[in-house]
This record gives sequence, structure tokens and C-alpha cells, in this order.
Amino acid sequence: MSKKTNIKSDLQGINSLVVNATLEVTNLVEDMHNKIVHPSFLPSTPIQKLVTNIAGFTYKNIRWSTKFIGGGLDKILGKLDPVIGNLKATPESEAIRAALNGVIGDYLEEKENSLKITMQFRHHSKPVKIDSKSLGVTYPNINGKILVMVHGSCMNDIQWTRKEHNHGLMLAKELDKTAMYLNYNSGLHISTNGQKFNELLEKLISHWPVPVEELVIVAHSMGGLVARSAVHYGQKKTWVKHLKKIVFLGTPHHGTPLERTGNYLDITLESIPYTKPFARLAKIRSAGVTDLRYGNIIDEDWENNDRFEFKGDQRQNIPLPKKTDSYSIAASIGKSNATISNKIVGDTLVGVKSALGQHNDTNKDLHFKKKNTWIAYENSHLDLLNNPNVYSKIKEWFV
Repeated sequence: MSKKTNIKSDLQGINSLVVNATLEVTNLVEDMHNKIVHPSFLPSTPIQKLVTNIAGFTYKNIRWSTKFIGGGLDKILGKLDPVIGNLKATPESEAIRAALNGVIGDYLEEKENSLKITMQFRHHSKPVKIDSKSLGVTYPNINGKILVMVHGSCMNDIQWTRKEHNHGLMLAKELDKTAMYLNYNSGLHISTNGQKFNELLEKLISHWPVPVEELVIVAHSMGGLVARSAVHYGQKKTWVKHLKKIVFLGTPHHGTPLERTGNYLDITLESIPYTKPFARLAKIRSAGVTDLRYGNIIDEDWENNDRFEFKGDQRQNIPLPKKTDSYSIAASIGKSNATISNKIVGDTLVGVKSALGQHNDTNKDLHFKKKNTWIAYENSHLDLLNNPNVYSKIKEWFV
């Protein structure tokens, strides 16, 4: 098993940053709390005013104690825990929890904080029990064609739906597949999530209520690295024998320069609604995010290394699975007829070459077949989730 990262020691010496970041989290939670308890479009009632006043006092107390104590992330999370945890589950609250896990998920895991996300499959944002009877109840029209959707960093399974489009739902409907949505703590090391995902897929296959015909995966961003890690650790598992195809959407196979400069989280969190204030937490970023520097997918890539120390690419060379068809889609904000430099600029988070698995070192190059790659021009990283042309390309590859 992976060694636990000692986040507590990582936080020493950056006390002021923790204080500022915690205050920003508090502001965000208070704003969200007010919107849910007292939506702006509804008239105010005496009870709502009372609740809002009490909550306001609580948040002021949190800010005061944060400044007075001088930080202490575990203490402040202990106070925010019941506040966030007791809020009604909404896409907004789920997005905030996912962002918090993406930023400090390894810390939440180490402290066994209830805000941590436990890896599981979910259906309509609810956990799916992995046993034959429960699967049959959850999916009345279950069949042997399994489609697994794996989200990216700081996100969750719900956020596959963007601008009223969801690749998984459409593929399941049009290609007669059963869609499973993975939800996981993206702040953990990618290899840790890869090993957990490997075990979960093996359990899923062993309890599938009908004969399994095929397993295919669609993974966005970090999710692609988690999927590759799972395949690596599951080479002798039954589920890998059923794995026919993987489609990677904007996956930083060779990392992202933005993580090397510490800006990856700033841009990621700015691009997701409700999570902008979390950007100030970027400099205490999680193990999962620092793995994106070069695209670490196995334990050996990060063990015995100071993950905040600037070093060159020391990854092991892990090729694509030989018996699985692998496809990759990169996005670029440039136009298809632009200059070469603008074409390869990428989607603001991941460069085109990294997304397509291309590397100057032939040993590290993933050697995707040319017919199995595609570039979505004039698209950002998140546009890959709802672009109709991206969906059409995935569908074409799955037919």
C-alpha cells in the first residue's frame, strides 16, 4: 500500500497562508449557507432571519478564533465540518466538497475528517451498493456492457453534466450501455486512487448480475491518470480482461507546466463555479495535484521524494495497456488554422502534446495510434465535457 503523506509537516512554516486560506473557506461556506437557508428569490421570514443571525455569529467566531489561534487547519476544519456536512446536498455543496478534497484531500484522509470523499460508484449522486441484488435494483435495465465515467481533479461525478449535456447518459442511451460514475478524493496520490479503483472495479465485475460483455472507460483530466494507474495495478485482475476501450479527455499524461509553477489549482478553481475562493489554498496543494507536475501514476514515482522540491521528471515508463484500445482527445483554445505555436498551446490547463501522450523521449511517448487521437480546437479544458463534436468522436470510437 502507498505510504501516507505527512501533510502536517508540509504545513509548518506557512502559518499565515493557512490563516488566509481558512478565512477564504469560511467566507465561501457562509455565502453558500446563506444562499441555501435564505435564497435571494424568496421573501425573508423571522425564523430565517434568526437562523441567518445565529450563523453569522458562528462564522464571526470562526474568523476570530482563526486569527487568534494563528491557523491550525485541523481545528478550523473541525468547526467547518458540521457546517458543510449539515447543509442540504446540492450540486453547489457537492462541488465545494469536491474542491476541498482536491486541494487538501490527503490531509482530510489522514485526519479521518468526515469531509473526505470515499471512493465509490454513484447513481444520481447517491452511492451504489456493489452486490448483485442492489445493482439489479439500481439499474432495472442492466446489461453486460459497462461504461465507467471517471472525473478529474477537484470535481465529482455530478459535474459530468455541463450545460445540460452528459456524455455518460447519452452514450448509455444511444449505445445501450450501463453507465457507472466514479466519485473519488482527487487530493490523494494518483497511485493511491489507482489502487483503490482497481479493487473497486474487481468487486464490481465479480458482483455484476448478468454476464459481462465489455468494460469501457471515459476519463477526464486527472481521471485518465487514475484509470491508467488502475490498469497497471490490476494487470492480473479479472476486470482488466474485460476492458476493451479507454477514452482520455484532456488527460495530462506527461503532466502540466502549470503545476510546475504552482498555478494549476488557481486556474482550475477559477473555472469552476462556487470554488473560486479555494484558489488561495493552492500553495498547500494536495499530493494528487503535485502528481500532475509530470503525471505520476505509480507509488515509485513519488515515494521517498519531497513533492514540493523542484526536480526533473523521474517517472517510471508505464505504457498504455496492450490489449485495450486507447483513444485520446486534446483541447486547444487556438484555431485549427492558427500558427503551430497557437495550435499546441492547449486548453489553458493541459498542453496538446501531453494530452496526446507525445514526448520527446521515445521511451516515455505513449504511442497512441494516430487514428485514435483528435484535437478539439477553440475549446477549453471543461468544454471537453459538453462539446457535441467531442461526444460524436467518443461515440464513433465506441461503435
